[in-house]
Amino acid sequence: MNEPQQQPTFGIEKIYVKDLSLEIPHAPEVFLSGEQPQVDVQLHNEAAAIGEGLYQVVLTVTVTAKAGDKTMFLVEAAQAGIFQIRNVPESDMEPLLATACPNILFPYVRESVSDIIGRAGFPPVYLAPVNFEAIYLQRMQEAKEQAGSKIEIAH
Repeated sequence: MNEPQQQPTFGIEKIYVKDLSLEIPHAPEVFLSGEQPQVDVQLHNEAAAIGEGLYQVVLTVTVTAKAGDKTMFLVEAAQAGIFQIRNVPESDMEPLLATACPNILFPYVRESVSDIIGRAGFPPVYLAPVNFEAIYLQRMQEAKEQAGSKIEIAH
């Protein structure tokens, strides 16, 4: 007798701030400066299995604002989620963890970053939407090209 195939399931178990830090190394002088800061935003996400069908995904955003060579502020926020993912083919797991989960976490980390910068006394920084699928596809393409060049070097 054939067993019925299990339906894929995807669910959010918990969303939380794993880490949040703010540095204003040149306070109070930076508040007296009229310079417009240059803002740099870096994103990083990682995923790990934490139990049977449970995965933690952490999306880290680092925002650095500089005026000239002085750092006005540095914010790092790590937004995490525990996701239940079951009966998903192994080939679909990496794209799911690298695109769908960060898409869910991004609005939360975006709000945390904007809020902490505003509370620090600076005009809020609103992070632009991010296309995690495009980032994932670009990384896969770069990895494929690097693998190709490694093979060529080995000859």
